[in-house]
Amino acid sequence: MSIQDLFIKACLKQEVDTVPVWYMRQAGRYDPEYRKIKEKFSLLEICEQPELAAEVTMMPVKKLGVDAAILYSDIMNPVASIGIDFDIVKNIGPVIDNPIRSKEDILKLKPIDVEKDLSHVIETIKILDRELTKPLITFAGAPFTIASYIIEGRPSKNYIRTKELMYSEPKVWFMLMDKLGDMIITYLKSHFAAGSKAIQLFDSWVGALSPKDFEIFVLPTIERIFKELEAYNQPKIYFPGVSSGELLPSLTKLQADVIGLDWRVSIEEGRNRLNHQYAVQGNLDPLVLTAPMEVIQDYAKEIIDQGIQEPGFVFNLGHGLFPEASLDKLRELTEFIHEYSHKAISQMQKGSEVR
Repeated sequence: MSIQDLFIKACLKQEVDTVPVWYMRQAGRYDPEYRKIKEKFSLLEICEQPELAAEVTMMPVKKLGVDAAILYSDIMNPVASIGIDFDIVKNIGPVIDNPIRSKEDILKLKPIDVEKDLSHVIETIKILDRELTKPLITFAGAPFTIASYIIEGRPSKNYIRTKELMYSEPKVWFMLMDKLGDMIITYLKSHFAAGSKAIQLFDSWVGALSPKDFEIFVLPTIERIFKELEAYNQPKIYFPGVSSGELLPSLTKLQADVIGLDWRVSIEEGRNRLNHQYAVQGNLDPLVLTAPMEVIQDYAKEIIDQGIQEPGFVFNLGHGLFPEASLDKLRELTEFIHEYSHKAISQMQKGSEVR
């Protein structure tokens, strides 16, 4: 088995001899080389240059030795095509010029046109499909998370306007969910056509909802997205974001392959809540990376030991890397995950043979 097969096999719950690893936001501000690029270009300007976006995507694969690349992009990129004007503002995040506040605002949204408006993203995927020796993960933002930005107008801590629309005007809310669901389905299908080897649907902030509200207002659209992608053989990952452990039992009808876990739920408990139906991905607290290496390794061991108890485990963080993370520690952690998991899996297999 070649190392490039590890990630795909683990996603499909096939046996592997080493745990695969990649990190959310692995192409980012912790890397001094990337920070130099950002001195010249904004995030959106990098995305608009396929050769440069591909280069940034490949940097952590070369530097860290991870088992998958994730496309350098932003979850907000496709919303420009449907009529949302935004910018990524330093130290703030997405800022929307024309936030969605009414039925009339939603009616103004147009269908996504990937070929016309997002050809640079597709070209980046095609370049990476040619040049990468590891699988490429591409992604989209999930409907609630996208809605929270385009309704609030910027990142929010309490999602007041978002929940107000959801509770007060449910018909309008579902109209928006339908529009965003259509956008995401078309966008991700174009990724598969261009060469994506797996997709991840990021729902970073849906943990702000109760299980009841998630099941009523969001889950039907999530289920529709994955159902529409069912015909594609590439692995499909749903990451319900931070503080989402209580939502996991609601996901058991999802036609996905992998569920991402944050650090508040153990791998073992996450599998239990998912009825052991899916491969799981996670779930080191990113801030553990501030600790000495021996502490990081202790946390990683515990996660790996739980992860390898069943087929279908991908090591990752419970959320994205932060700017202060150490490139050297990440490289060392990646090596440790490969070496430790290989030995642990081998010992498990020998123990099974003895029994």
